[in-house]
Amino acid sequence: MKGLTSSLWPIRYKPYPDELLTSWLVRLAWGHGLKVQTFCNLIFGGQRQVWNRDVDRLGPDWLVNELADRTGTLRQVAHATTLRAYEGVLYPKFRAAGTLPWIQTLMMYHRKREGFGLQFCPVCLAEDEKPYYRRSWRVSFNTMCIRHQVMLRDRCAQCGAPVIFHRMEMGQGKVSEVGSMGNCHACGCPLADSPREEIWSYDEDALDFHAALCRAIAEEETQSVDLDVMRVMHQLVRLMLTRHKTVTLRQHVCGELQVTDLVKVSGRIGLETMPLMERHHLVQLVSWLMVDLAGRLEVAWLARAIRYNHLGKDFNEPPAWYQELIEKFADWRSRFQ
Repeated sequence: MKGLTSSLWPIRYKPYPDELLTSWLVRLAWGHGLKVQTFCNLIFGGQRQVWNRDVDRLGPDWLVNELADRTGTLRQVAHATTLRAYEGVLYPKFRAAGTLPWIQTLMMYHRKREGFGLQFCPVCLAEDEKPYYRRSWRVSFNTMCIRHQVMLRDRCAQCGAPVIFHRMEMGQGKVSEVGSMGNCHACGCPLADSPREEIWSYDEDALDFHAALCRAIAEEETQSVDLDVMRVMHQLVRLMLTRHKTVTLRQHVCGELQVTDLVKVSGRIGLETMPLMERHHLVQLVSWLMVDLAGRLEVAWLARAIRYNHLGKDFNEPPAWYQELIEKFADWRSRFQ
């Protein structure tokens, strides 16, 4: 296409606030009147595949820098559309393979996605002049839209399909026939029409704690997120999902709150692969612990729902304050004093 070989493209869309890399890429392709695959082949060539991997997570320089340079966008701004920008915020160190703490996995096999790794707020999509997808919608604990006070969703309410917006053009002859990026790729239903469920919680203080994290991520105020707190929370999530018979922390907290346990499968399944409602449930339980971690962990320990050795198991270089906190649970005999 004429103009795509010049230093600056004819269409130079900049990323919207909190926009996800692939959302920006699809807008650029459609803005040039091209299907996404055609656009990517023209720009990156057939040797560099975009859609058979999680490029939002990987954020390869060859892709991000190209979009930045051809649209006149600062590279720093362009790289902020990737999930790598959460390094040092939600997880200590980026890695290309394996699960990243707090980052929803797409569960990709070749070009097929089997997971529900991208969430959305139906009200945000309805209010957008042009619907787009937020980076914060890939964060596991971000299960609610603080701005609109509704739960996020992780699938089409009509057909149950995951959100795969770049496949909207499949089976369409022209880009002009594609429709909105805010529609379900499988059935065409507008995702903005999804039912709007009010935020639910088990405890007011726990909800406030959880909501503060969601707000910081959604409003890109990541400086207010404490990495050590996120690491401790993730450790507690892991303990709540373990199959170890002597660890019943999740069941204990459900009992303390007098709520039904919504987790259907535990063990080898991590938070980052779980459906939205189960994740929200788990984060509410962990948030309740975090509000008074020392006191509530002690109650759990006294109830034999958790042992000292499990609290630090597989937790590399835990924060000093956490290590100090759990040390008082080292002597099991003190339970009887």
